[in-house]
Amino acid sequence: MRVFIPFSLLATSGLANAWPSGSGCLCTSDQSCWPTIAEFDQLQLQVSQPLVYPLPTAAACYPTSDPSGNCTDVIQNAYDGNWLSSMPGSMETRNFETFTFKNGTIDACYINSTITGTCGQGSVPVIGVDARSVTDIQAAINFAVKYNLKLVVKNTGHDYLGRSAARGSFVVWTHNMKNISYNPAFVPQGVPANDTYDAVTLGAGVQWQEAYDAVNQYGRMVVGGYSAGGSVGAAGGWLAGGGHSFLSSTYGLGVDNAIELSVVLSTGEYLTVNNYQHSDLFWALRGGGGSTYGIVTSVVYRTYPSLPVQLCLFQANTTNSSTMQDMVAELMYSQTQFTDDGWGGFGAIANQDLSFVYIAPNMTNETATATTQAWTDYALSLESWGVTSTTILYLLPSWYQFYVTFYSGGIQNGKNEMLTSRLLSRDTVAKKSKEVAQVLIDCGANFNTIAGGKVNQIDPDSAGLNPAWRNAVVEVVCGVSWQDGASLTEITGTIEQLKERIRTMHDLTPNDSAYFNEASLFEVNWQETFFGSHYSMLKGIKNKYDPFKLFVVAEGVGSDDWDKELTCRF
Repeated sequence: MRVFIPFSLLATSGLANAWPSGSGCLCTSDQSCWPTIAEFDQLQLQVSQPLVYPLPTAAACYPTSDPSGNCTDVIQNAYDGNWLSSMPGSMETRNFETFTFKNGTIDACYINSTITGTCGQGSVPVIGVDARSVTDIQAAINFAVKYNLKLVVKNTGHDYLGRSAARGSFVVWTHNMKNISYNPAFVPQGVPANDTYDAVTLGAGVQWQEAYDAVNQYGRMVVGGYSAGGSVGAAGGWLAGGGHSFLSSTYGLGVDNAIELSVVLSTGEYLTVNNYQHSDLFWALRGGGGSTYGIVTSVVYRTYPSLPVQLCLFQANTTNSSTMQDMVAELMYSQTQFTDDGWGGFGAIANQDLSFVYIAPNMTNETATATTQAWTDYALSLESWGVTSTTILYLLPSWYQFYVTFYSGGIQNGKNEMLTSRLLSRDTVAKKSKEVAQVLIDCGANFNTIAGGKVNQIDPDSAGLNPAWRNAVVEVVCGVSWQDGASLTEITGTIEQLKERIRTMHDLTPNDSAYFNEASLFEVNWQETFFGSHYSMLKGIKNKYDPFKLFVVAEGVGSDDWDKELTCRF
């Protein structure tokens, strides 16, 4: 009979070193080292909710002769980010639910049940804890360390690198930690009492639509993410990757607005970290990657007064390919001016179409016209070259109104997809905009105007974030996708297209980087691309706070010490 001892007690008593150091291989559910039913029963006694047994999104549609659940519900909601995030086994990027064996066989559970007729578990974790409290997370971590389990942490599953899933793994599901508290005079731990912030504390499971609704009731807004339905988590990987926002050019990134975090370590210790206590871990958690140093249980963000926002809508189309390249190049070149003037937003590029939606908080009508005039005049000057364009300026009463209008609903992923991104620097858009433009047109890119301005004014070493952000003005994103049931040969061919785009953009912009949360598993020199000069320091902090080497994710800090499957250390 094994005795369960909290690792927080072991750590404080100096006995932690008597337990596994994280060397060797992690245990997965197909191995004899996997805990027994009786041992999982012991874990059940220590947590507040029944253990979860995650299933793939489409599991309710199987067996095909007698579906186990409401398959109609699955089909209707398969692209709804909030619906997907409400289930412990669902990933918003569906390909990360699958698993490919070495012989090329794909283990999957497709929504179209006629493709294979069977539902495989794929890479979906097999069992885990539905965490509702710090105590739940401590119990889950202690259990995972005790049995040396392959662990994943999942909130929403909104992840383009598959870090919320792993075959045969044990999951800590933080999605239901929904506590939100607003404090107009928040005092971080360990600071002078007169050092206060107007702030909101968000539990690990809070999603941005919930956070925006909450702070709006107090006439406040917060720098946060955007997605259809607001399904992105507010206190997880978004912040750990940097956290970009339409408001970033005015107020900075998420990492620049986080005041304090609470986290549970692999030792079971529960820490509150900020600039005054455990400042090195606070530094790392802001941009140094998610599921790497511990499990974040809450984040405190500064809030700002709710202000009117100017809205700029632009749409253009042309059948002249040369003119299209010139127009995209000019827009990339103009990103520095737009962001320095306080505009932020997103856009899309296709062979014949270019569009964007920009906003700027607390900007007058006159300033909005003045700061967009150069671009509007340029677009109109292209009429003789076959370009038809429209620009609309509109004043909205608040950021919240903009968000509700554009993001309160809609489709959020739910397909098989991989992305690559590039953070284009001021130097790149000034000197290579035309070459970059052609690459973006060829791949049908999206772009996010979420840097420049305030982001560039902040000390590159103020957070663990890749320093490249402090010189970037726009993020450009290319992607590939494939249909359910595609063969390994077809998928491999599609991924090769993505790899070629990565190489092309890297060679064109060798000094630029990528946004960790919207990138691929195939970026060139990922340590430098994702973390820049901060990588070695981040790795030292990880080794300090994760002595059991429990937290390992694809392309995360320290993952270069592991094999391709991230189950065995070198």
